[in-house]
Amino acid sequence: MHLKGWRAWLLGTLMITTELSAELLQVYVGTYTGPRSEGIYGYRFDTASGVVESQGLVAKSKSPSFLAVHPSGRFLYSANESEQWNGKPGGYLSAFAIQPGSGALRELNQQSAVGAGPCFVAVDGTGKTLLAANYGGGSLVALPIAADGTLRPHSAFVQHSGSSVNAQRQKEPHAHSIYPSPDNRFALAADLGMDQVLVYRLGAEAGTLAPNTPPFARLAPGSGPRHMAFSPDGRRLFVINELTSTLTSMAYDPARGTLKEIQTASTLQDGPVPGNSTAQVCVHPNGRFVYGSNRGDDSIAVMSVVSDGKLGWVQRVSTQGKTPRNFQLDPSGQYLWAANQNSDSIVIFRVDAATGRLTPTGQTLSVGAPVCVVFARP
Repeated sequence: MHLKGWRAWLLGTLMITTELSAELLQVYVGTYTGPRSEGIYGYRFDTASGVVESQGLVAKSKSPSFLAVHPSGRFLYSANESEQWNGKPGGYLSAFAIQPGSGALRELNQQSAVGAGPCFVAVDGTGKTLLAANYGGGSLVALPIAADGTLRPHSAFVQHSGSSVNAQRQKEPHAHSIYPSPDNRFALAADLGMDQVLVYRLGAEAGTLAPNTPPFARLAPGSGPRHMAFSPDGRRLFVINELTSTLTSMAYDPARGTLKEIQTASTLQDGPVPGNSTAQVCVHPNGRFVYGSNRGDDSIAVMSVVSDGKLGWVQRVSTQGKTPRNFQLDPSGQYLWAANQNSDSIVIFRVDAATGRLTPTGQTLSVGAPVCVVFARP
């Protein structure tokens, strides 16, 4: 490379690095409402200094247990785990407008989740369809998103059917999450009750879900798949299994929407922990590390990803609280926010991008029953 060209490359690299390391982010935290929580809480986070500014309650809402930000950054959606909506059994989904600059939320509307216990929402890549999973109903639903961010009545509904070997937790289907594939051609759903990752062809324009061929990949009996995360190149899928405290690495074929298991590893470095269950999984933006949360052991498992997709141990880190139901990496991968549901706290860690290791920053935020963290750009 010529000197002039090298200098241009170096300048561009420094500009990108500075942009990633000096970003002001809007953070939203979903909760289970109760004595210490009334809905969604907001924070401003400066990734350059690590300073967090609390905005308090930004939207009063009943148990907004999972959140998703629209690709435009203009809207936020929540799954509300309510027993009733408008006098009818079942939960509901809420749409909010994000106010430019301030990050304040304004509720737009609500729609039925068409099932009990909605626990997960995701927006497809075009921003035209909201996908939701109903844990209690064992079903999936798709709702069109209007240009103004409001939700229209559902355009697709899929009822799962099946069971597995755990007599207490798997007598019936329990859809726990649904994710659009990186190319937005498919939607992949984890069903804890069936030990399956189901694959659907996604019609984002019309909000449709159609079974793929083959329609699912099966995990080990009793696994209880809960959440998933794609690698940055879209060719690996990491599935965290709630009931066996394991993490499954899978090869994903983006052309066919098919999955093949590579390896399943324990999320507990020192052996079984009675009563432990896993919850969230995230992949570092550089694709080299995977993080999974343990509830009971109250820790984050840090694993490395080698070229063949297999997992290796890096670190076990206490979340310094109880029941880390959810955690999230900021978009640059510099920080991890761990939400400890049963100790009413969020603990912030610094991430070493070279090693994947986590170091507590010393910052602990107080919020009642936090169960979901999402980042947005104000």
